[in-house]
Amino acid sequence: MSSNTPPSFLSRIAIAIGSFFAILGNGRLAADVSRLRAGEALAADVAPREIRVEVPVEKIVEVRVEVPVETIVEKTVELRVEVPTDTAALQLLGLLQREARFVDFIQEDVAPYTDAEIGAAARVVHAGCRKVLGEHFTIAPVRPETEGARITLPAGFDAAAVRLTGHVVGQAPFTGTLGHRGWQVTQVQLPQLTDPQAAKVLAQAEVEL
Repeated sequence: MSSNTPPSFLSRIAIAIGSFFAILGNGRLAADVSRLRAGEALAADVAPREIRVEVPVEKIVEVRVEVPVETIVEKTVELRVEVPTDTAALQLLGLLQREARFVDFIQEDVAPYTDAEIGAAARVVHAGCRKVLGEHFTIAPVRPETEGARITLPAGFDAAAVRLTGHVVGQAPFTGTLGHRGWQVTQVQLPQLTDPQAAKVLAQAEVEL
């Protein structure tokens, strides 16, 4: 039997007897039956009503956030290897010996030789020393003026680069005659040493077989 088919007579008697005792024991059921008898429609018979409920919708707002980005800077570090002063001096002596026989010339007792003989040897030493300086050192004058020019040294001048001679009285500024332009090294380019201890040997001993 479907829900829309009325029950039979016998079924209705059973329902009535069961409902009688149920109504006696359940006050809420009795109230519902009373409203039904008064003509109130059943909930199943009432047409459904459309109920519109407004649900607040969260608004999504796009926000741009600027995040600081660390800038990576490439920095080139020049690695400079400092050569000990004594090693550099020995290396220079070795270069002068190789190119100009400088140590041989200085260690030789020149008293027995004539001035012409010494002059001829000095020319060879001069040429070799000049070659070493030109290849491994950049040398420039301390003062740009010509020798014999009158110059003025202001207060705070570099006393390590300029030496005062003659009658020095008082404090700078000083005005005098340039007797020597001076020399200064602006760049050094000595060969790379593989064995610093070997620099102590300025000239190897020669053994003829």
